[in-house]
Amino acid sequence: MATEATEIHREKIHGAGLSAGADLYMEKKSRKQAKKDKQIFNISTLVAGDFKLQEVLDRLAEAVVKVTRTRACSIRLLDDEEGKLNMRSTYGLSDEYRNKGPVTKHDTVIEQAFNGDAVVIDDMRVDSRIKYPDATKKEGLISQLTVAMKFRNTNVGVLRLYSPKPKRFNKEAVALARVVATQSAVAITNARLYRKAIEGAKMEEQMRLAGVIQRRMIPERAPFIAGLDIAAAYQPCFDIGGDLYDFNKIDDHTLAVGIADVIGKGVPAAMMMSMFRGSIRAYIDGGFERHNLHDVVKQLNSVACSECRDGEFITLFIARIDIDARTITYCNCGHEPAILVRHGEFSELGKGGLVLGITEKTEHEIGVVEIEEDDVLLMYTDGLVDAVNFENEFWGRENMLDVLKENVENSAEELIGNIMGFRRRFVGLASQFDDTSVVAIKIDKNANVQALKDQS
Repeated sequence: MATEATEIHREKIHGAGLSAGADLYMEKKSRKQAKKDKQIFNISTLVAGDFKLQEVLDRLAEAVVKVTRTRACSIRLLDDEEGKLNMRSTYGLSDEYRNKGPVTKHDTVIEQAFNGDAVVIDDMRVDSRIKYPDATKKEGLISQLTVAMKFRNTNVGVLRLYSPKPKRFNKEAVALARVVATQSAVAITNARLYRKAIEGAKMEEQMRLAGVIQRRMIPERAPFIAGLDIAAAYQPCFDIGGDLYDFNKIDDHTLAVGIADVIGKGVPAAMMMSMFRGSIRAYIDGGFERHNLHDVVKQLNSVACSECRDGEFITLFIARIDIDARTITYCNCGHEPAILVRHGEFSELGKGGLVLGITEKTEHEIGVVEIEEDDVLLMYTDGLVDAVNFENEFWGRENMLDVLKENVENSAEELIGNIMGFRRRFVGLASQFDDTSVVAIKIDKNANVQALKDQS
Protein backbone atom coordinates (compact mmCIF):
# COMPACT_ATOMS: atom_id res chain seq x y z
CA MET A 1 0.00 0.00 0.00
CA ALA A 2 2.84 2.38 0.85
CA THR A 3 4.51 1.61 -2.44
CA GLU A 4 1.29 2.21 -4.35
CA ALA A 5 0.73 5.50 -2.52
CA THR A 6 4.28 6.56 -3.28
CA GLU A 7 3.81 5.86 -6.98
CA ILE A 8 0.56 7.82 -7.05
CA HIS A 9 2.32 10.69 -5.30
CA ARG A 10 5.15 10.60 -7.81
CA GLU A 11 2.69 10.61 -10.72
CA LYS A 12 0.97 13.64 -9.23
CA ILE A 13 4.27 15.47 -8.87
CA HIS A 14 5.31 14.50 -12.40
CA GLY A 15 1.94 15.56 -13.78
CA ALA A 16 2.16 18.81 -11.95
CA GLY A 17 5.65 19.31 -13.34
CA LEU A 18 4.45 18.65 -16.88
CA SER A 19 1.56 21.02 -16.38
CA ALA A 20 3.83 23.70 -15.01
CA GLY A 21 6.27 23.16 -17.86
CA ALA A 22 3.48 23.42 -20.38
CA ASP A 23 2.23 26.57 -18.74
CA LEU A 24 5.76 27.99 -18.74
CA TYR A 25 6.17 27.05 -22.40
CA MET A 26 2.86 28.64 -23.36
CA GLU A 27 3.71 31.74 -21.35
CA LYS A 28 7.10 32.00 -23.04
CA LYS A 29 5.49 31.48 -26.45
CA SER A 30 2.88 34.07 -25.64
CA ARG A 31 5.58 36.59 -24.66
CA LYS A 32 7.42 35.94 -27.93
CA GLN A 33 4.20 36.41 -29.89
CA ALA A 34 3.42 39.57 -27.95
CA LYS A 35 6.91 40.88 -28.69
CA LYS A 36 6.49 40.05 -32.38
CA ASP A 37 3.07 41.68 -32.45
CA LYS A 38 4.56 44.78 -30.85
CA GLN A 39 7.34 44.88 -33.46
CA ILE A 40 4.80 44.58 -36.27
CA PHE A 41 2.76 47.31 -34.61
CA ASN A 42 5.86 49.51 -34.52
CA ILE A 43 6.16 49.02 -38.27
CA SER A 44 2.51 49.95 -38.71
CA THR A 45 3.07 53.22 -36.83
CA LEU A 46 5.32 54.29 -39.68
CA VAL A 47 2.28 54.12 -41.96
CA ALA A 48 0.66 57.06 -40.23
CA GLY A 49 3.83 58.91 -39.33
CA ASP A 50 4.98 62.13 -40.96
CA PHE A 51 8.53 60.87 -41.37
CA LYS A 52 10.92 61.57 -44.20
CA LEU A 53 11.21 58.79 -46.75
CA GLN A 54 14.80 57.82 -45.95
CA GLU A 55 14.02 57.75 -42.25
CA VAL A 56 11.09 55.42 -42.93
CA LEU A 57 13.24 53.12 -45.06
CA ASP A 58 16.00 52.87 -42.48
CA ARG A 59 13.55 52.18 -39.67
CA LEU A 60 11.79 49.56 -41.75
CA ALA A 61 14.99 47.72 -42.62
CA GLU A 62 15.99 47.48 -38.98
CA ALA A 63 12.50 46.55 -37.79
CA VAL A 64 12.11 43.80 -40.41
CA VAL A 65 15.34 42.10 -39.34
CA LYS A 66 14.24 42.13 -35.71
CA VAL A 67 10.71 40.94 -36.28
CA THR A 68 11.79 38.10 -38.58
CA ARG A 69 14.91 37.31 -36.51
CA THR A 70 17.15 37.11 -39.56
CA ARG A 71 20.64 38.31 -40.32
CA ALA A 72 20.04 41.17 -42.76
CA CYS A 73 17.55 43.02 -44.92
CA SER A 74 17.60 45.17 -48.04
CA ILE A 75 14.92 47.45 -49.45
CA ARG A 76 14.96 48.34 -53.13
CA LEU A 77 12.53 50.84 -54.63
CA LEU A 78 11.36 50.68 -58.22
CA ASP A 79 12.24 53.46 -60.64
CA ASP A 80 9.55 53.04 -63.29
CA GLU A 81 11.22 55.28 -65.84
CA GLU A 82 14.54 53.44 -65.82
CA GLY A 83 13.19 50.04 -64.85
CA LYS A 84 15.77 49.72 -62.08
CA LEU A 85 15.38 48.79 -58.46
CA ASN A 86 17.57 51.17 -56.53
CA MET A 87 19.03 50.09 -53.22
CA ARG A 88 17.61 52.57 -50.74
CA SER A 89 18.22 51.02 -47.34
CA THR A 90 19.86 47.99 -45.72
CA TYR A 91 20.39 46.56 -42.29
CA GLY A 92 23.17 44.09 -41.49
CA LEU A 93 24.84 44.38 -44.90
CA SER A 94 28.23 45.85 -45.78
CA ASP A 95 28.66 48.86 -48.03
CA GLU A 96 30.49 46.62 -50.49
CA TYR A 97 27.49 44.33 -50.80
CA ARG A 98 25.10 47.26 -51.06
CA ASN A 99 27.02 48.52 -54.09
CA LYS A 100 27.64 45.16 -55.78
CA GLY A 101 25.77 46.09 -58.96
CA PRO A 102 22.45 47.02 -60.56
CA VAL A 103 19.21 45.08 -60.27
CA THR A 104 16.36 45.54 -62.78
CA LYS A 105 12.71 44.59 -62.84
CA HIS A 106 13.54 42.04 -65.54
CA ASP A 107 15.73 39.93 -63.24
CA THR A 108 14.20 36.49 -62.77
CA VAL A 109 13.68 36.74 -59.02
CA ILE A 110 12.22 40.26 -59.27
CA GLU A 111 9.79 39.21 -62.00
CA GLN A 112 8.61 36.30 -59.85
CA ALA A 113 8.13 38.56 -56.84
CA PHE A 114 6.27 41.20 -58.85
CA ASN A 115 4.00 38.42 -60.14
CA GLY A 116 2.99 37.71 -56.56
CA ASP A 117 5.37 34.92 -55.54
CA ALA A 118 7.43 34.82 -52.39
CA VAL A 119 10.77 33.73 -53.83
CA VAL A 120 12.77 31.52 -51.47
CA ILE A 121 16.35 30.59 -52.33
CA ASP A 122 17.65 27.92 -49.96
CA ASP A 123 21.30 28.17 -51.00
CA MET A 124 22.48 31.26 -52.82
CA ARG A 125 25.92 29.73 -53.33
CA VAL A 126 24.63 27.28 -55.95
CA ASP A 127 21.41 28.84 -57.27
CA SER A 128 21.68 30.06 -60.87
CA ARG A 129 19.21 32.88 -60.21
CA ILE A 130 21.75 34.70 -58.06
CA LYS A 131 23.25 37.48 -60.14
CA TYR A 132 26.24 38.25 -57.90
CA PRO A 133 27.33 34.90 -56.35
CA ASP A 134 30.87 36.01 -55.45
CA ALA A 135 29.61 39.02 -53.51
CA THR A 136 27.09 36.78 -51.76
CA LYS A 137 29.75 34.28 -50.68
CA LYS A 138 32.02 37.05 -49.47
CA GLU A 139 29.17 38.50 -47.41
CA GLY A 140 28.54 35.11 -45.83
CA LEU A 141 24.94 34.87 -46.98
CA ILE A 142 23.31 31.55 -47.87
CA SER A 143 19.51 31.73 -47.97
CA GLN A 144 17.33 34.53 -49.27
CA LEU A 145 13.65 35.49 -49.27
CA THR A 146 12.28 38.09 -51.69
CA VAL A 147 8.76 39.52 -51.53
CA ALA A 148 7.26 42.44 -53.44
CA MET A 149 6.09 45.58 -51.74
CA LYS A 150 2.81 46.56 -53.39
CA PHE A 151 0.43 49.41 -52.80
CA ARG A 152 -3.00 49.09 -54.45
CA ASN A 153 -1.65 46.47 -56.86
CA THR A 154 1.20 48.74 -57.88
CA ASN A 155 4.76 47.53 -57.38
CA VAL A 156 6.67 49.82 -55.05
CA GLY A 157 9.82 47.74 -54.65
CA VAL A 158 11.12 44.54 -53.07
CA LEU A 159 11.94 43.48 -49.54
CA ARG A 160 14.74 40.94 -49.16
CA LEU A 161 15.75 38.96 -46.12
CA TYR A 162 19.10 37.17 -45.80
CA SER A 163 20.40 34.44 -43.51
CA PRO A 164 23.80 32.72 -43.10
CA LYS A 165 21.92 29.43 -42.68
CA PRO A 166 20.58 27.27 -45.52
CA LYS A 167 16.86 26.66 -45.83
CA ARG A 168 16.15 29.37 -43.29
CA PHE A 169 12.84 30.62 -44.67
CA ASN A 170 9.79 28.42 -44.08
CA LYS A 171 6.07 29.09 -44.59
CA GLU A 172 5.85 31.02 -41.33
CA ALA A 173 8.73 33.28 -42.35
CA VAL A 174 7.13 33.85 -45.75
CA ALA A 175 3.79 34.77 -44.19
CA LEU A 176 5.47 37.17 -41.80
CA ALA A 177 7.55 38.71 -44.57
CA ARG A 178 4.40 39.33 -46.63
CA VAL A 179 2.73 41.10 -43.71
CA VAL A 180 5.79 43.26 -43.16
CA ALA A 181 6.13 43.99 -46.90
CA THR A 182 2.52 45.14 -47.10
CA GLN A 183 2.96 47.44 -44.13
CA SER A 184 6.23 48.68 -45.55
CA ALA A 185 4.66 49.52 -48.92
CA VAL A 186 2.00 51.61 -47.20
CA ALA A 187 4.59 53.34 -45.01
CA ILE A 188 6.80 54.12 -48.01
CA THR A 189 3.86 55.44 -50.04
CA ASN A 190 2.76 57.58 -47.10
CA ALA A 191 6.26 59.01 -46.73
CA ARG A 192 6.40 59.81 -50.44
CA LEU A 193 3.02 61.53 -50.32
CA TYR A 194 4.09 63.46 -47.23
CA ARG A 195 7.24 64.60 -49.01
CA LYS A 196 5.21 65.70 -52.02
CA ALA A 197 2.81 67.54 -49.73
CA ILE A 198 5.71 69.39 -48.09
CA GLU A 199 7.24 70.20 -51.49
CA GLY A 200 3.82 71.29 -52.73
CA ALA A 201 3.35 73.54 -49.72
CA LYS A 202 6.77 75.10 -50.33
CA MET A 203 5.98 75.61 -54.00
CA GLU A 204 2.59 77.03 -53.14
CA GLU A 205 4.21 79.51 -50.78
CA GLN A 206 6.78 80.44 -53.44
CA MET A 207 4.00 80.92 -55.97
CA ARG A 208 2.09 83.04 -53.48
CA LEU A 209 5.12 85.25 -52.89
CA ALA A 210 5.75 85.46 -56.64
CA GLY A 211 2.15 86.59 -57.03
CA VAL A 212 2.65 89.26 -54.37
CA ILE A 213 5.78 90.50 -56.15
CA GLN A 214 4.04 90.47 -59.51
CA ARG A 215 1.05 92.42 -58.23
CA ARG A 216 3.46 95.04 -56.93
CA MET A 217 4.47 95.57 -60.56
CA ILE A 218 0.88 96.41 -61.43
CA PRO A 219 0.34 100.11 -60.67
CA GLU A 220 -1.79 100.72 -57.60
CA ARG A 221 -3.13 103.86 -59.23
CA ALA A 222 -2.62 105.87 -62.38
CA PRO A 223 -0.65 109.12 -62.34
CA PHE A 224 -2.61 112.34 -61.87
CA ILE A 225 -3.08 114.19 -65.14
CA ALA A 226 -5.54 117.05 -65.30
CA GLY A 227 -8.40 116.17 -67.62
CA LEU A 228 -8.01 112.39 -67.41
CA ASP A 229 -10.08 110.22 -65.08
CA ILE A 230 -8.31 106.83 -64.97
CA ALA A 231 -9.08 103.52 -63.26
CA ALA A 232 -7.90 99.93 -63.71
CA ALA A 233 -8.39 96.41 -62.36
CA TYR A 234 -6.29 93.26 -62.47
CA GLN A 235 -7.55 89.75 -61.62
CA PRO A 236 -5.22 86.77 -62.18
CA CYS A 237 -6.85 83.35 -62.45
CA PHE A 238 -3.87 81.83 -60.61
CA ASP A 239 -1.41 83.28 -58.11
CA ILE A 240 0.65 84.60 -60.98
CA GLY A 241 -0.27 85.35 -64.56
CA GLY A 242 0.67 86.86 -67.90
CA ASP A 243 -1.43 90.04 -68.03
CA LEU A 244 -0.05 93.50 -67.51
CA TYR A 245 -0.97 97.12 -67.80
CA ASP A 246 1.13 100.16 -67.04
CA PHE A 247 1.02 103.94 -67.13
CA ASN A 248 3.77 106.47 -67.67
CA LYS A 249 3.32 110.21 -67.29
CA ILE A 250 5.37 111.78 -70.07
CA ASP A 251 4.56 115.37 -69.11
CA ASP A 252 1.76 117.33 -67.46
CA HIS A 253 -0.63 116.76 -70.36
CA THR A 254 0.53 113.47 -71.88
CA LEU A 255 0.00 109.90 -70.71
CA ALA A 256 1.46 106.69 -72.13
CA VAL A 257 -0.59 103.59 -71.38
CA GLY A 258 -0.11 99.98 -72.40
CA ILE A 259 -2.02 96.76 -71.80
CA ALA A 260 -0.66 93.37 -72.82
CA ASP A 261 -1.26 89.65 -72.57
CA VAL A 262 1.62 87.19 -72.59
CA ILE A 263 0.24 84.00 -74.08
CA GLY A 264 0.88 81.31 -71.48
CA LYS A 265 0.24 80.66 -67.81
CA GLY A 266 2.10 80.28 -64.57
CA VAL A 267 5.75 81.03 -63.93
CA PRO A 268 7.00 81.30 -67.58
CA ALA A 269 4.27 83.79 -68.49
CA ALA A 270 4.89 85.78 -65.31
CA MET A 271 8.62 85.96 -66.00
CA MET A 272 7.96 87.05 -69.57
CA MET A 273 5.49 89.64 -68.31
CA SER A 274 8.05 91.07 -65.89
CA MET A 275 10.67 91.31 -68.62
CA PHE A 276 8.27 92.86 -71.09
CA ARG A 277 6.99 95.43 -68.61
CA GLY A 278 10.55 96.59 -68.09
CA SER A 279 10.99 96.90 -71.85
CA ILE A 280 7.81 98.94 -72.22
CA ARG A 281 8.97 101.30 -69.50
CA ALA A 282 12.40 101.67 -71.06
CA TYR A 283 11.20 102.31 -74.61
CA ILE A 284 8.38 104.62 -73.56
CA ASP A 285 10.86 106.74 -71.62
CA GLY A 286 13.18 106.84 -74.61
CA GLY A 287 10.69 107.20 -77.45
CA PHE A 288 7.41 108.86 -76.65
CA GLU A 289 8.83 112.29 -76.04
CA ARG A 290 9.88 112.27 -79.70
CA HIS A 291 6.32 111.26 -80.73
CA ASN A 292 7.71 108.13 -82.41
CA LEU A 293 5.33 105.33 -81.46
CA HIS A 294 6.31 103.33 -84.55
CA ASP A 295 9.90 102.95 -83.34
CA VAL A 296 8.73 102.02 -79.83
CA VAL A 297 6.57 99.18 -81.18
CA LYS A 298 9.36 98.03 -83.49
CA GLN A 299 11.78 97.81 -80.58
CA LEU A 300 9.26 95.97 -78.39
CA ASN A 301 8.64 93.45 -81.16
CA SER A 302 12.38 92.88 -81.45
CA VAL A 303 12.60 92.15 -77.73
CA ALA A 304 9.65 89.77 -77.92
CA CYS A 305 11.17 87.93 -80.89
CA SER A 306 14.41 87.37 -78.99
CA GLU A 307 12.71 86.18 -75.79
CA CYS A 308 9.64 84.23 -76.95
CA ARG A 309 10.00 80.50 -77.62
CA ASP A 310 7.92 78.34 -79.95
CA GLY A 311 4.24 78.87 -79.27
CA GLU A 312 4.82 82.01 -77.21
CA PHE A 313 3.87 85.54 -78.21
CA ILE A 314 2.59 88.80 -76.75
CA THR A 315 -0.47 90.87 -77.60
CA LEU A 316 -0.25 94.59 -76.89
CA PHE A 317 -2.34 97.73 -77.13
CA ILE A 318 -0.27 100.83 -76.53
CA ALA A 319 -1.39 104.45 -76.69
CA ARG A 320 -0.27 108.01 -76.13
CA ILE A 321 -2.99 110.35 -74.91
CA ASP A 322 -2.33 114.09 -75.28
CA ILE A 323 -4.90 116.29 -73.56
CA ASP A 324 -3.55 119.52 -75.09
CA ALA A 325 -3.52 118.12 -78.63
CA ARG A 326 -6.80 116.26 -77.95
CA THR A 327 -5.50 113.12 -79.64
CA ILE A 328 -4.90 109.44 -78.98
CA THR A 329 -2.01 107.95 -80.90
CA TYR A 330 -2.10 104.17 -80.68
CA CYS A 331 -1.03 100.81 -82.06
CA ASN A 332 -2.88 97.52 -81.63
CA CYS A 333 -0.56 94.50 -81.87
CA GLY A 334 -2.93 91.56 -82.13
CA HIS A 335 -4.71 92.60 -78.94
CA GLU A 336 -8.40 93.09 -78.24
CA PRO A 337 -9.13 96.47 -79.88
CA ALA A 338 -9.65 99.28 -77.40
CA ILE A 339 -13.15 100.76 -77.47
CA LEU A 340 -13.80 104.48 -77.71
CA VAL A 341 -17.27 105.50 -76.54
CA ARG A 342 -18.68 108.83 -77.74
CA HIS A 343 -22.31 109.89 -77.35
CA GLY A 344 -23.30 106.28 -76.77
CA GLU A 345 -21.60 105.06 -79.95
CA PHE A 346 -18.71 102.57 -80.01
CA SER A 347 -15.59 102.78 -82.14
CA GLU A 348 -12.86 100.13 -82.21
CA LEU A 349 -9.25 101.25 -82.25
CA GLY A 350 -7.94 98.41 -84.37
CA LYS A 351 -5.07 99.83 -86.42
CA GLY A 352 -1.76 98.06 -85.85
CA GLY A 353 -0.57 94.64 -86.93
CA LEU A 354 0.40 91.15 -85.81
CA VAL A 355 1.14 90.02 -82.29
CA LEU A 356 4.67 90.59 -81.02
CA GLY A 357 7.27 87.85 -81.00
CA ILE A 358 6.54 86.17 -84.36
CA THR A 359 8.95 87.88 -86.74
CA GLU A 360 10.98 91.07 -86.73
CA LYS A 361 9.84 91.80 -90.28
CA THR A 362 6.33 92.64 -89.08
CA GLU A 363 5.18 96.17 -89.86
CA HIS A 364 2.65 97.92 -87.63
CA GLU A 365 0.36 100.78 -88.58
CA ILE A 366 -0.06 103.69 -86.20
CA GLY A 367 -3.54 105.11 -85.64
CA VAL A 368 -4.53 108.60 -84.51
CA VAL A 369 -7.99 109.65 -83.30
CA GLU A 370 -9.27 112.93 -81.93
CA ILE A 371 -10.88 113.00 -78.52
CA GLU A 372 -13.70 115.06 -77.08
CA GLU A 373 -15.01 115.85 -73.62
CA ASP A 374 -16.76 112.88 -71.98
CA ASP A 375 -15.19 110.33 -74.34
CA VAL A 376 -14.43 107.01 -72.65
CA LEU A 377 -11.58 104.73 -73.70
CA LEU A 378 -11.79 101.09 -72.53
CA MET A 379 -8.86 98.70 -72.84
CA TYR A 380 -9.01 95.06 -71.69
CA THR A 381 -7.54 91.58 -72.08
CA ASP A 382 -9.58 88.72 -73.50
CA GLY A 383 -10.01 87.16 -70.05
CA LEU A 384 -12.67 89.81 -69.40
CA VAL A 385 -15.06 88.66 -72.13
CA ASP A 386 -14.00 84.99 -72.20
CA ALA A 387 -15.14 84.39 -68.63
CA VAL A 388 -17.51 81.39 -68.41
CA ASN A 389 -20.20 80.28 -66.00
CA PHE A 390 -21.02 76.74 -64.85
CA GLU A 391 -22.97 76.11 -68.08
CA ASN A 392 -19.81 76.96 -70.08
CA GLU A 393 -21.49 80.08 -71.45
CA PHE A 394 -19.19 83.01 -72.23
CA TRP A 395 -19.95 86.37 -70.69
CA GLY A 396 -18.99 87.82 -74.07
CA ARG A 397 -18.35 91.16 -75.66
CA GLU A 398 -22.03 92.11 -76.02
CA ASN A 399 -22.64 91.87 -72.28
CA MET A 400 -19.55 93.97 -71.67
CA LEU A 401 -20.72 96.63 -74.15
CA ASP A 402 -24.17 96.73 -72.53
CA VAL A 403 -22.62 97.48 -69.15
CA LEU A 404 -20.24 99.99 -70.72
CA LYS A 405 -23.09 101.83 -72.42
CA GLU A 406 -25.10 102.03 -69.19
CA ASN A 407 -22.17 103.45 -67.23
CA VAL A 408 -20.47 105.99 -69.51
CA GLU A 409 -21.80 108.80 -67.34
CA ASN A 410 -20.13 107.36 -64.25
CA SER A 411 -16.55 107.87 -63.13
CA ALA A 412 -13.87 105.56 -64.50
CA GLU A 413 -13.66 103.74 -61.17
CA GLU A 414 -17.43 103.20 -61.00
CA LEU A 415 -17.43 102.03 -64.61
CA ILE A 416 -14.83 99.33 -63.99
CA GLY A 417 -16.46 98.34 -60.71
CA ASN A 418 -19.77 97.77 -62.50
CA ILE A 419 -18.16 95.86 -65.38
CA MET A 420 -16.38 93.51 -63.00
CA GLY A 421 -19.47 93.23 -60.80
CA PHE A 422 -21.83 92.24 -63.62
CA ARG A 423 -19.28 89.76 -64.94
CA ARG A 424 -18.87 88.22 -61.49
CA ARG A 425 -22.64 87.93 -61.15
CA PHE A 426 -22.76 86.10 -64.50
CA VAL A 427 -19.97 83.56 -63.85
CA GLY A 428 -20.76 82.96 -60.18
CA LEU A 429 -18.21 80.71 -58.51
CA ALA A 430 -17.08 79.02 -61.72
CA SER A 431 -13.30 78.76 -62.01
CA GLN A 432 -11.70 80.94 -64.67
CA PHE A 433 -8.75 79.98 -66.83
CA ASP A 434 -7.50 83.32 -68.08
CA ASP A 435 -6.30 86.47 -66.38
CA THR A 436 -8.34 89.66 -66.57
CA SER A 437 -7.09 93.22 -66.92
CA VAL A 438 -9.16 96.26 -67.73
CA VAL A 439 -8.35 99.98 -67.96
CA ALA A 440 -10.85 102.82 -68.33
CA ILE A 441 -9.91 106.40 -69.19
CA LYS A 442 -12.51 109.15 -69.29
CA ILE A 443 -11.92 112.58 -70.79
CA ASP A 444 -13.10 114.91 -68.05
CA LYS A 445 -11.85 118.49 -67.78
CA ASN A 446 -12.46 118.48 -64.03
CA ALA A 447 -10.60 115.26 -63.33
CA ASN A 448 -7.62 115.52 -60.95
CA VAL A 449 -7.62 119.31 -61.04
CA GLN A 450 -8.14 119.64 -57.31
CA ALA A 451 -5.79 116.75 -56.54
CA LEU A 452 -2.99 118.40 -58.50
CA LYS A 453 -3.61 121.71 -56.70
CA ASP A 454 -3.38 119.91 -53.37
CA GLN A 455 -0.09 118.32 -54.40
CA SER A 456 1.38 121.69 -55.34
